[in-house]
Amino acid sequence: MIKKLLKPARKLHKYLGYLLFLQILAWLLGGLVMSAIPLDKVHGNHLAKRTLSNPFIMSDYKADLNGIVSNADRPTSLSFSHFLDTPIIKLNGQQTKVFNGLTGTVLQPPTRSEIIQQANAHLLIDAQVAAAVQLQQGAREVGHRTHVWQVTYDDMLSTTLYLDASSGEVITVRSSLWRIFDFFWMLHIMDYQEREDFNNPLLISFAATSVLFALSGVLLLLQSPPRLGRRKSKKPTLKA
Repeated sequence: MIKKLLKPARKLHKYLGYLLFLQILAWLLGGLVMSAIPLDKVHGNHLAKRTLSNPFIMSDYKADLNGIVSNADRPTSLSFSHFLDTPIIKLNGQQTKVFNGLTGTVLQPPTRSEIIQQANAHLLIDAQVAAAVQLQQGAREVGHRTHVWQVTYDDMLSTTLYLDASSGEVITVRSSLWRIFDFFWMLHIMDYQEREDFNNPLLISFAATSVLFALSGVLLLLQSPPRLGRRKSKKPTLKA
């Protein structure tokens, strides 16, 4: 029975190997790279802070909250933070609005120089701004967020801070390490567009095929099982 299966198993194993070689190599290489790079380095925690301590206390926010809330349709929450030396109040609802915490007026969009100053305040490394560009829609690495500033630095990791164009708040930090990790994550889960779907049909198909490849290999091992011990050599007999 087993001998009859050996020939088709050998052929199946061979062609599955051709089919799976590159993807299995990508899985192994991706696993190596992703395990070798610490996640806090990938997230850029050593490059820039996401948030800064708020130097203002509640009594510094002198704006009329009732007047601010009246500016939104079905508001859900208020949050208090700051931009540079200005206290700001963010009104969350169907549409997020940002107000000056002192005057209660709508906060004017930060200028390029203010955005750079804000990004530098969050930066933890010694680097200079290489480019600061306002984007109507950001790249996938910032979740395709709209109305963002992209501030890139000249360090060896091309550290990039994304800031909200309305409030100046830091949205996320990216670097070459994140991009390398993201590339191998894409290869690992085989989602070549959004790189988020871990249950996509392509990955499931290749995983199932890899299991079949492994089983056919086990079947081929039965053709010549490994020897557990060496044969005892016969001692030569001496004639008198």
